[in-house]
Amino acid sequence: MTAWQNSLGTSLLERLSSARKVGIVVMAAAFLAGCQADELGYGPKAQRPVSAEVKRKMTELNMSSTSPIMVRIFKQENELEVWKQARNGRYQLLEKFEICKWSGELGPKFKEGDRQAPEGFYEITPGLMNPNSNYHLAFNLGYPNQFDRAHGRTGTHLMVHGACSSRGCYAMTDAQVQDIYALARDSFKGGQRSFQVQAFPFHMTPENMAKYHDSEHMDFWRMLKVGYDHFELTKVPPKVDVCEKKYVFDATPLVEGIPFRATAKCPEYKVPDRVALLIDHKQREDEKKFETIVAKLEAREERQKRWDERQKAIAGVLGGGQAPSVDVAGSAPASEQVEPVVADVAAATAAPKARPEGEVATAYAPSDQSGGTPGNFLKRWLPFGEKTTDDTTTVGPIETSAAPAPKP
Repeated sequence: MTAWQNSLGTSLLERLSSARKVGIVVMAAAFLAGCQADELGYGPKAQRPVSAEVKRKMTELNMSSTSPIMVRIFKQENELEVWKQARNGRYQLLEKFEICKWSGELGPKFKEGDRQAPEGFYEITPGLMNPNSNYHLAFNLGYPNQFDRAHGRTGTHLMVHGACSSRGCYAMTDAQVQDIYALARDSFKGGQRSFQVQAFPFHMTPENMAKYHDSEHMDFWRMLKVGYDHFELTKVPPKVDVCEKKYVFDATPLVEGIPFRATAKCPEYKVPDRVALLIDHKQREDEKKFETIVAKLEAREERQKRWDERQKAIAGVLGGGQAPSVDVAGSAPASEQVEPVVADVAAATAAPKARPEGEVATAYAPSDQSGGTPGNFLKRWLPFGEKTTDDTTTVGPIETSAAPAPKP
């Protein structure tokens, strides 16, 4: 065999070897891609498209796949909402997800390790997205924000993630977080620099606020409600700043170049006139409803207290036994009476009914449906006692009749 033939053979062998290597690499890539497949799709999970259902809703709502998004979280209702900008510039509710788990109680997070899910306004940038999360996919809320830091609050790695497991985070199912992550990722591709997450204890309605009117967090929640109302009225995420250790919304300093500083005095600022008027009107109307509901709740609590005291007195007269239990309006725990009170408020907004001459109406002591006072009501149900004044009963001699003795 000539030298030329030897050279040709060696060249062919090298090419065959190279082809084998390429084939092996292709097969390995295919194998790895197959390993990344699961019941939710194929390929890298952080690059998968939104589900067909979400894509269909975007088409129906005339939304671009890359338009900006905003997220709202409601603890009590276990809801995470994704709002997305439509082509008219306003945001519409695209999808509502049921939160799988969140930890802690209603109220803000205070310190590292309290396992409390945060409440407040947070901005999520691309750097806070985690495609390699141990909980399928995740994004960091960015806690503590400027407001949290101004109040000395601490905590790290507070996430919205998958795997349905929470120790201070908002946990979703893997399928849910994959859609949420994809919507955020695509909004960044469209040019959105950050998206807002608004985390609330509940929908900030007068009814819910009244239900928790004696909470230690009420002042904090009232502040959050202002931002909630800004979005409810404008359907555009509010601009959020912090000064004097409080949130301010859609505010622009009157003097250009003077910034908002979280712990410093607020500079003079202005909120757009139209927004300011809408907010002021809504706040006043909601406050009226809030005060009416709270007044009714407190009146019922007072009636419940009097009822409990009478039952104790009766039990003492009977020798320490339990007084008869009567199922009456106002005898349920006050915490269970918010819904009937809300119904009362709704009825009160209807056309007023004519009242008999001389009757006095008061929100603090509504008469019961039978037209009697608590004292009269007690007398109707108890087989003893003498009525003395409007709302008191004195216990008199108790007549008893023994049951006939059984026959032998």
